[in-house]
Amino acid sequence: MSISLNNNNNRSVRRKFGESGFTFRFRIQNVTRRRPDCDPVCSVIGKSSKRSIQSDFDIQHPGRHQTSNPYLESEKRKKTEKNEKQEDNFYRWNTSFLLNSDDSRHANRSTKRPPLHNTPLPDDVVQCAHDTLEELDWCLDQLETIQTHRSVSEMASSKFRKMLNKELSHFAESSKSGTQVSKFLITTYMDKEEDEPSIEIEVPTEVQGPSTSGPMTLSILKKAQTAAMNKISGVRKLRAPSHDGQLPEYGVNCAREIAVHMQRLDDWGPDVFKIDELSKNHSLTVITFTLLRQRNLFKTFEIHPSTLVTYLLNLEHHYRNNHYHNFIHAADVAQSMHVLLMSPVLTEVFSDLEVLAAIFAGAIHDVDHPGFTNQYLINSNNELAIMYNDESVLEQHHLAVAFKLLQDSNCDFLANLSRKQRLQFRKIVIDMVLATDMSKHMSLLADLKTMVEAKKVAGNNVIVLDKYNDKIQVLQSMIHLADLSNPTKPIELYQQWNQRIMEEYWRQGDKEKELGLEISPMCDRGNVTIEKSQVGFIDYIVHPLYETWADLVYPDAQNILDQLEENREWYQSRIPEEPETARTVTEEDEHK
Repeated sequence: MSISLNNNNNRSVRRKFGESGFTFRFRIQNVTRRRPDCDPVCSVIGKSSKRSIQSDFDIQHPGRHQTSNPYLESEKRKKTEKNEKQEDNFYRWNTSFLLNSDDSRHANRSTKRPPLHNTPLPDDVVQCAHDTLEELDWCLDQLETIQTHRSVSEMASSKFRKMLNKELSHFAESSKSGTQVSKFLITTYMDKEEDEPSIEIEVPTEVQGPSTSGPMTLSILKKAQTAAMNKISGVRKLRAPSHDGQLPEYGVNCAREIAVHMQRLDDWGPDVFKIDELSKNHSLTVITFTLLRQRNLFKTFEIHPSTLVTYLLNLEHHYRNNHYHNFIHAADVAQSMHVLLMSPVLTEVFSDLEVLAAIFAGAIHDVDHPGFTNQYLINSNNELAIMYNDESVLEQHHLAVAFKLLQDSNCDFLANLSRKQRLQFRKIVIDMVLATDMSKHMSLLADLKTMVEAKKVAGNNVIVLDKYNDKIQVLQSMIHLADLSNPTKPIELYQQWNQRIMEEYWRQGDKEKELGLEISPMCDRGNVTIEKSQVGFIDYIVHPLYETWADLVYPDAQNILDQLEENREWYQSRIPEEPETARTVTEEDEHK
């Protein structure tokens, strides 16, 4: 255990002590709490001031103590002085033990203790001992600074950050590309430190991107370019479609061949690209529509199918034509959410309203994404960053756009929900979409790990989520899992998603180069090893997350882990050999 004792000059005396000292620490606190005047620095002042206060009391209330028994008063005074003397002696003895005897004990530890054996220890044993001592030091520091309002999850998150930093430092030393990957993972998946300032550089207004939506199947919905919505008032208001008779099976007209793929919506990894092709670029509409109907939510919440289709077509219309962050990605996340919710361990956990909100959150979580990261928007002084004060900029914008669209009466498929249900629905969706901010990864992983450990302590395979905070914690983990699910899908799909995200990163790097900004990690076309980046991404981000989830829903997610490990080996076997000169240059740069 480690403590700090401060005097009036604010100089800190720091000592470490053993198990008995841990007990003394708390006994000292108890003494100090009962008698603050025992402190060596202020004991004289404390005792004299107490006598002065008593004198003032006697002057203000003459005769108050005249009926006192002199004998009893004398005995009481003797007893009080005896107790004070014992407590002062106890305090001085403990303080002396901590500040003096502990010094000599630790200073002479190496000379007093006999060696365990005469044979030198192997290097791996010495390294293991050194690492263990480092871990113990971290634990002691955590105990020293522990606060009652700090949750176990927060401490776990701090621990995971420390471990990830250590692992990535070794990964970075392996090659030049390893440095790029490590920097990318740290800047993307860990919260930014408060004392690290952002770079603010004014840039010209961003060029508006084209619309993502292909030709609309409904004649009254004209093809239009979706503008960058720096203000929520920029959301387009579209008229309701007219339907001649009953809606098509999947909400919009599709090719017959799509039925084979739609039957796989309960599986992990259907071909969403093929579904998008066969639905004439309406994958988000057909998948979301089918999932809600399949779960009987139309009847439960009296959802009008035509109103839902109108909303989904408008939603697709507001996704931009990005390589990665488009409505196909949204459809993939919504479908992945559906499968995660089907875990046998969770079947009776969530209400119908929570399921509806979860699938909806997956569908809307990236609407109007500009194809740039939060950090780019902050660094370039973008209007969205100003509007949302640099805090989860994109995630807040996605929510604002999605709920603004829902305000149109022709799109309000939740019209028959009660006011209480609508408020609850909105809260769940907001909490979930904000959790898709990748900088929250460590906190989400720590929360999930804490829940897994609690389940192990309980000794059963039942997850009890009675409170909202417990439920939303699992739902936030789910949408984060779905958002990072590409490496867990069949390799053909994973490769395509990987190529798309790299194209989007490189586009950002080109823009940063054009504007004179520092190029973000992984965004430089000429300085990226895709295979190594994916191995690092899996090892340090995706696998720990999915492994923890698999522990929570065991044995349901084992097939997902197996596919992830298979994909990891596929990329590992294709990492190109880097020239020795590149490694030498990297090592020299690190020593500068």
